[in-house]
Amino acid sequence: MSPRETDLYPAVKTFLEGQGYVVKAEVGAADVVALRGAESPLVVELKLGFSLALFHQCTERLKLSDDVYMAVAHKPGKPFYKAVKANTALARRLGLGLMTVRVADGLVTVHCDPGPYAPRKNAKRQATLLREFARRQGDPNDGGQTRAGLVTAYRQDAVKIAVYLYEVGASKGADVARETGITKATAMMRANHYGWFEKVEKGIYGLTPAGAQAVSVSGRILGAD
Repeated sequence: MSPRETDLYPAVKTFLEGQGYVVKAEVGAADVVALRGAESPLVVELKLGFSLALFHQCTERLKLSDDVYMAVAHKPGKPFYKAVKANTALARRLGLGLMTVRVADGLVTVHCDPGPYAPRKNAKRQATLLREFARRQGDPNDGGQTRAGLVTAYRQDAVKIAVYLYEVGASKGADVARETGITKATAMMRANHYGWFEKVEKGIYGLTPAGAQAVSVSGRILGAD
């Protein structure tokens, strides 16, 4: 038999009572309300799974109290683990708490508590973002497209190398780097990420048929109008 939202309540009630709360269900618009002394009410919304509606519901409950939790039925497997990780981050951003309930044995796990949250900026990731922006020539991508076929600064550099080899022929890596201004040209041709380059002899690289094809669409990749 599939679990119901009401199956989460006994475990949540027991968990909160163990922390000194008096707990009652379906008080006003809230699934669960818990009181402890003179503290503000603790509100819990029970759901079998994550949804945008659950977040909307919980943010609405913030009008009643600063202490609002969402309680979601635990599911085994990697997809649920990933969902908990992602939704914990979102709950923190919104000032909500998140707990999961294992219906089989009543285990309650708190993943985050309600309260103000300001995520720390990742300086390394920001630097990578700004570096890619600065290196990107033009604006060759459509906002919202999938990662497949995405034109990056690395791809644009590879095209510049391919164009040079197409026009000049097989060349030394040092010459390609100097003429194109791409300091890592030799390493890129050696790595041959796109299958565009081939080693002709030691230190000298030429263009494959796939590389010649890339040159034919180089205007779009290089951000030309």
